[in-house]
Amino acid sequence: EILAQAWLLADRDGLAAISLRDLADSVGLRQPSLYVYFDSKLKLYDAMFADGYRQLLSFIGERNYGGDPRRALARFLGDLVQFSSDDIVRHQMLFQRTVPGFEPSAEAFALALEFYEVARQLLAAVGVTDQRNVDVFSALANGLAHQQVANEPGGRRWVRLAGRVTEMFLADIDRRRTTQVTKGSRRS
Repeated sequence: EILAQAWLLADRDGLAAISLRDLADSVGLRQPSLYVYFDSKLKLYDAMFADGYRQLLSFIGERNYGGDPRRALARFLGDLVQFSSDDIVRHQMLFQRTVPGFEPSAEAFALALEFYEVARQLLAAVGVTDQRNVDVFSALANGLAHQQVANEPGGRRWVRLAGRVTEMFLADIDRRRTTQVTKGSRRS
């Protein structure tokens, strides 16, 4: 209940502006009693970070990324953009550094790494294993999500671009592979 109220307050006041006093009031506690659950505001943010990644893992887990790996990657990208668009504050908590001084704990960050592994496996299924290419895909995903959140929160404008962006990304990967093979055969 405390986390649910924290998300609501963050929606109302902004993520970095959550007041522990307001949070305690909203769940019927006195502020000192709230410290039994969270001994600092940063611990609250840590719990929110972990909760956000649990939500993301659940959201992704409910989807089917079977079939053609390239289409699955495009669906995954669109789903990520939609997930961000559905809750701007959650997007800020997971994918932006909007809270000064906040660093997730190892336990909370483990959930982010679990999500990263899902993405890494989908990329590996289309032959993308080089870390630089994984980083490019991550940047593309974040760029689409940020555009969606900034320009049409709750909408689908940039979600609909996920297939095209994935095609462009994979075409670049394919072109680079072909270029490397061609260069390698010239050296022989």
